[in-house]
Amino acid sequence: MISFELSEEHQAVGQTVRDWAGREVAPRIHDLDREHRFERGFLKGMADLHLLGICIPEEWGGAGMDYLSLGLVCEELEYVDTHLRVIMSVHVGLNSMTLWCWGTDEQKKRYLAPQARGEKIATYGLTEPNAGSDAVGIQSTAVRQGDRYVLNGEKVWISLADVADHFVVFAWTDQEKKKRRDHGGLSAFIVERGFKGFSSYTIKEKWGILAGNTGGFSMDGVEVPAENRLGQEGEGFRIAMFALENGRYTVAAGATGLIRACLDASVRYARERKTFGQPIGEHQLVKEMIAEMVSDYDAARLLWLRAGWLKNEGRRNTRETSLAKWFATVKSERAASDCVQIHGGNGYSDEYPAGRFYRNSKAAVIYEGTREIHKLMQADYALGFRQDKPRRVELPPYKR
Repeated sequence: MISFELSEEHQAVGQTVRDWAGREVAPRIHDLDREHRFERGFLKGMADLHLLGICIPEEWGGAGMDYLSLGLVCEELEYVDTHLRVIMSVHVGLNSMTLWCWGTDEQKKRYLAPQARGEKIATYGLTEPNAGSDAVGIQSTAVRQGDRYVLNGEKVWISLADVADHFVVFAWTDQEKKKRRDHGGLSAFIVERGFKGFSSYTIKEKWGILAGNTGGFSMDGVEVPAENRLGQEGEGFRIAMFALENGRYTVAAGATGLIRACLDASVRYARERKTFGQPIGEHQLVKEMIAEMVSDYDAARLLWLRAGWLKNEGRRNTRETSLAKWFATVKSERAASDCVQIHGGNGYSDEYPAGRFYRNSKAAVIYEGTREIHKLMQADYALGFRQDKPRRVELPPYKR
């Protein structure tokens, strides 16, 4: 039997996050966005609600909830502001879930458990000045010297770069494979902020997600203990793609929340604003834009819910998660653009949220796989050019 009803537990999770974000963040987000200021206090609030370890097992400090709960949290957080969902994407989706599945027990004890409890904040370092979607284009290197690796390189466009305590970082350990662009030469490492030679910075002139922290970091002879290598040498690319799949899931759910935010703001304004003697909601072309938001929201939500269900079942979901991420982010960009259009001149004013929605929506069609990358992936699946093979490590099915 198929049911589209969320359980009472899921509804409670969504309502709890909705209440907290509406009470603690919504009244302040306009000023924080205008001031380009990251509020660290929100991290404590999210930790107190056990959001920073929402789907990590209790034995490793998490809340032990399922992957649908993670998606619901992301949708509700981005409904208020994108930067809150970004925290979930990098801290939980890209870093903690990766440590949970690929880390040793010692790594989980030292890094994952405090992250799941919200005592430490974590992020993910793959992108470089000359490498984004082209992961094998990175230039960072890691040279083994006895019981440690020496890392050199630079990462950029890293969310929480100036905030995080722990970083999952990718670098070349095989220089010959690097020359051949053979991804089997990439490896992954857990890097601490306090390691000598590590330095970070904040990008000041972003266009959107202004209340979030985005920047980069440099590694100048950073010595990383060999026990901080994640997985085996040469598994870095597989680990990176595994992490991105989970991150994309959070982005898809979050972008769905942004569509809903645009819809609610547009409906509210269309009922209040009058032109030609009647509310603008009575005008046919305004109705068309609102109707598209309605259909896009429902479709996007069903797509990420399907991906979450597959995760709960322990089934491969690369294609479904890619589709959810692509669809939801592209439709959220359209919803935000139409939200500005419905608001007219006021949509161009900082006094209304439409402009913030629009600025925030653009990033998601770029990071964690551009819309063009996901289009190619979906076409390749349809044409039979791409088929998923069993992986050495899979996300565990949810067990109550």
